[in-house]
Amino acid sequence: MLPPKLQAVLDLIRSVPKELKTEVLLEYAKKVPPPPQGVELERVHECQTPFFLRAEVEGGRVRLHFMVPDEAPTVKAFAGILKEGLEGEPPEAILAVPPSFYRGAGLEEILTPLRLRGLEAALLRLQEQVRRAL
Repeated sequence: MLPPKLQAVLDLIRSVPKELKTEVLLEYAKKVPPPPQGVELERVHECQTPFFLRAEVEGGRVRLHFMVPDEAPTVKAFAGILKEGLEGEPPEAILAVPPSFYRGAGLEEILTPLRLRGLEAALLRLQEQVRRAL
């Protein structure tokens, strides 16, 4: 079972026609704030695009930080989806998300398998950071 906010994101993406899915992704890309000063980010090496992230556990909740160039809106959308769907969740909820969580939302219709593997790699990196923080 996915965290409710992440399920809501996927339900929204699933509900829009294929020709509008890219627009929805671009909206999520716009929601990614720059990371605070001093937060040390880790690169997701599986992504060809420079994709940096950090998961921190504070007060029993996970805080997420991302940095992705504006010139990479699809990858930035991945950061936006993860931020929107997982921010503020308890660590156990983050660790329970399967790498293929996006399947069935229709992302396969508009994104290449290579891009989707990048999304999986980002989630796995966040989960690894959450485990280290516990």
